Amino acid sequence: MERLIIMRHAIAQPRETPGIEDDARVLIPKGKKRLRTIARGLLKLELDLDKIIASPLPRTRETAEILARELGLEENVEFDDVLRPSSDAATIRDWIHTRSEERLLIVGHDPAVSHLTGLLVTGDHSRPIFSLRKGGVVAFRTHPEGGFQLEWLARPRLFRRLQV
Repeated sequence: MERLIIMRHAIAQPRETPGIEDDARVLIPKGKKRLRTIARGLLKLELDLDKIIASPLPRTRETAEILARELGLEENVEFDDVLRPSSDAATIRDWIHTRSEERLLIVGHDPAVSHLTGLLVTGDHSRPIFSLRKGGVVAFRTHPEGGFQLEWLARPRLFRRLQV
């Protein structure tokens, strides 16, 4: 793998929404709108992604589908249970190492994606180095000596401020 992009799903219905189970929450209109801005920013970065893989839950599924549509990757979207909220960072890291894509974007849930980022940077997932916001993106390159090297991190607000 040459490049790994990790993204937390966009803004979804709150956990406390009456009558809606956590696993059934979907993106809200504000989340979809902000996600399209983020996707346009990612498009300008010319990431040349091979695939987008997301958790199968509705909020991550929608995030991946909107990204795929904006990035022209509709045929290259996949969903995998390893990215569900119950997965831990080490399990996801081990799964990443089995992937054959050179440039992969994964969409998941917190706290797993924040812990995964900490694990990839420091080797320790018990203390994340930051909390990835909804719609937040972090990019890694494969280090020549093995492992991953943090390339950049973008809060959703950055894409809005750049007016992409």
